[in-house]
Amino acid sequence: MTDPVSPRDDAARLKALEEKIAKARGTPEAKNHSEEHYSQAQLAWRMVIELVAGLLIGFGIGYGLDTLIGTLPIFLVLFTFLGLAAGVKTMLQSAREIQTKQLAEAAGEAGDKTRGD
Repeated sequence: MTDPVSPRDDAARLKALEEKIAKARGTPEAKNHSEEHYSQAQLAWRMVIELVAGLLIGFGIGYGLDTLIGTLPIFLVLFTFLGLAAGVKTMLQSAREIQTKQLAEAAGEAGDKTRGD
């Protein structure tokens, strides 16, 4: 006859077996999927929104001035171009900020590898 095994012993044996399997497989470290994959899409959307916002604000200001003054759409064209320039400038600042952050992270990782961590 077999000896009855308590559920506590089964849980401990199962946990020990899972640890052995994980060690044998050499499971890689779990990466945070949302930070790695979606962050690039979020950055791209941020840049697109900055550009479109600049255009829309310039368009709105130009249209408003043309309507108030009653002129040809000269202010509309002028402020749309100014909005485009402001949007591009903001996009370039964001790209520079992102590049600086990525370079700092890469330098930090390189420093960790040279220390032997």
